[in-house]
Amino acid sequence: MTDQILTHSSENADIVDGAIQPDDRDPDILSLRPERLHEYVGQAEVVETLKIAIEAAKLRSEPLEHVIFHGPPGLGKTTLAHIIANEMGGVLTVTSGPALEKGGDLIGILTHLGTGDVLFVDEIHRTPKTVEEFLYPAMEDFAVDFIFDKGIHARSHRYRLKRFTLVGATTRVGLLTAPLRDRFGIFRNLDFYGLDDLVSITKRSALLLNVAIDESGALELAKRSRGTPRIANRLLKRVRDYAQVRGDGTISRPNVKAALALEGVDEKGLTRLDYRYLKTIIDFYKGGPVGIEAISATLQEESDTLVDVVEPYLLKIGMVIRTSSGRRVSDDAYRHLGVTVQQKLF
Repeated sequence: MTDQILTHSSENADIVDGAIQPDDRDPDILSLRPERLHEYVGQAEVVETLKIAIEAAKLRSEPLEHVIFHGPPGLGKTTLAHIIANEMGGVLTVTSGPALEKGGDLIGILTHLGTGDVLFVDEIHRTPKTVEEFLYPAMEDFAVDFIFDKGIHARSHRYRLKRFTLVGATTRVGLLTAPLRDRFGIFRNLDFYGLDDLVSITKRSALLLNVAIDESGALELAKRSRGTPRIANRLLKRVRDYAQVRGDGTISRPNVKAALALEGVDEKGLTRLDYRYLKTIIDFYKGGPVGIEAISATLQEESDTLVDVVEPYLLKIGMVIRTSSGRRVSDDAYRHLGVTVQQKLF
């Protein structure tokens, strides 16, 4: 299986990338997104927090406090923003930090928001500093300040906004500035999903896609989904295609194994890039510890790609250990790669 992964085309590595891909915007995938909190599977503490906050806001006839979700990509931050808008009865406006290049871009969006509407800013930590400063009075006082003219003729005008809710999402919470972070009333982390939750999500998605799936097939698919619902839904579509063309139309364990072998996804959800990452640390750096920049240079991959895409799941399952000296491969990774642990000594 290792050789199969290592020789697999890198084009298919995106299938287990947590970032949004064009396929994720297909109507089939979008229709899998839950619309209400009671439909949402997993993240029990986050859901309970939102239920209480939303119900309290409705009782007071106020908009929900500003919310920020942080965690690896693909865990449901955007979905929760849609749910909040649905539960509060507001209109959702979606944008992202990098898309807000100028203050005018943000002001145009803010002035069109109605009372109780929800503004969702993805990758909010990448919002330019000059634009971010317009958010401070908007979040705190529901107002934006315009400056007219220049120099001694400069005049300031404060424009009152409708009371809205800002929902931010970030994969790099440490990059948020303190003034922005402190203005959010609800601050919650989304973690990787457990196996039971992923099985439930897979079964629900299969039902909505009108494809048959058995218990063993759902379990096998969940094991290979890297704890991420977005990836589970992507893999489900690939297995559905394989089952309909090469199988009997049912997503069973043999069909999942065969389909994902073609996609280069092993039984733990590891891909070609994961294998290259682990083998680089073992072959070139004797198992570590080694710094991320050295690994990045050896692999000729961007360090941000390794930190955001590869490492979170490998750290979660204990195949990589981060120390003050750098990254180190664990004994579990040696066993998974079929390399004897004793080889570390040479």
